[in-house]
Amino acid sequence: MAILSRMISAFAPIFLILSPITSYTDQILAIHRTRTSAGFSLDIPLIMLSASLLKIFYWPGKRYDLSLLVQAVIMLAMQSVLLKVALDNRPGWRSSGGGGDLPLRDEKTPLRPWGFWRWRSQRLYWQFLLLLSTLLLTLHLLLAPSPSTAQAYTTLLGGLGLAIEATLPLPQMWANHASRSCRGFRLSVLANWLFGDAMKMAFFFLSDDGKVPWAFKACGCFQAACDVLLGVQYWLYGEGGPGRGRGAV
Repeated sequence: MAILSRMISAFAPIFLILSPITSYTDQILAIHRTRTSAGFSLDIPLIMLSASLLKIFYWPGKRYDLSLLVQAVIMLAMQSVLLKVALDNRPGWRSSGGGGDLPLRDEKTPLRPWGFWRWRSQRLYWQFLLLLSTLLLTLHLLLAPSPSTAQAYTTLLGGLGLAIEATLPLPQMWANHASRSCRGFRLSVLANWLFGDAMKMAFFFLSDDGKVPWAFKACGCFQAACDVLLGVQYWLYGEGGPGRGRGAV
């Protein structure tokens, strides 16, 4: 058991650091190659960009394992590229005409307040991310001089960031359920998510006490369970149209 723990401790950080690249490169290339992001949920970049920013600002107060911080920074870069490619290749993007700031309408997607994250204009997506980054930086600088307040803020920040990341599979699960198909969502992404879950669980629970906060462990378990359900969807629906998965009658 001690040997296994040492192997996990040595290998898992490298995998975690590289996981944003191995998980999303194929999805980026597939969208670029097919010139469409149909079937891919734009909420995935929203969740991962928001969670990564929160985890980056969580680190100064908690000083969790450095590999998880590096992973968050690389994830921020990869999700920015993924968002750009997905927005450039949205169905109807080039032919949508006027109303640049109006939200996109999709009968399969529930309406959101102010059309949040369903805007036609790419500018609004980047403005939101810039606003979020500025807000987090401002709060960090304002609360840093007060240790007690900063500690409470750090705890809130970490819990919020990890809870947001734990919901990562949910938008794609909803999109798959609505279309009865997993077309547009790469099997390579799912495979990396599941393998990543296994590595994270091993790293989180076999690491020395205090190295990985319990918030990481709890949210990781929830996300792993959702990823397994997403795998069940892929088995049922496949990448074809409705009713073409293995579970079709």
